[in-house]
Amino acid sequence: MDAINHIILNPQYHSILSLLKGFRNGMVYGTKIRFPHALVMTLLFRTGSVQDKLTAILKATKAHARGLAFFVTIYKSLMLLQRQITSDGKNTDIHTFIAGCVGGWFVFGEKTSVNQQIVLYLFSRIAMGLVNTAMKAGNFNAPPNSFAMFAAICWGIVMVLFRRDKSMLQDSLKNSMTYLYEDSDHWYSLKTLLWHNK
Repeated sequence: MDAINHIILNPQYHSILSLLKGFRNGMVYGTKIRFPHALVMTLLFRTGSVQDKLTAILKATKAHARGLAFFVTIYKSLMLLQRQITSDGKNTDIHTFIAGCVGGWFVFGEKTSVNQQIVLYLFSRIAMGLVNTAMKAGNFNAPPNSFAMFAAICWGIVMVLFRRDKSMLQDSLKNSMTYLYEDSDHWYSLKTLLWHNK
């Protein structure tokens, strides 16, 4: 156990282990958020057999957990890569935006019910008024892949807002993002790397 702790606490492996913990935190958080929501909504509004209802609950939970886990992994990987290729070794807002956009496009760009709820949740907190005003004033049609672009921009903006000044975000969003992106940078043992967040 001491050998494992020596490895996981070694700063040399911090970046790669933060990706592992970010993936883990995405899975845990997605499950914690989606399962109770899917359970209540399915019991209240869905018809069908108990097996059909259970399948729907588990499918929605898996989609949410998987999406967050992969988004965190893509985002953190791209931030690490961009930090490695900059001359000063530091990330900037454009790095944050690019990583958020790429993750948003690939993970949340498909218009499924779960992805749509997640992206709309973000959008409602960061840009709804601005986008609605711009679309109304500009009177333009949506381009192809508009939902994927919408997802990419939402995730890019929210990642910049969180990185710059998370106190400007709504509390539940701020707390969620802290858990996913900052808490996954810290652990003290194998238990806090893989099993418990703290």
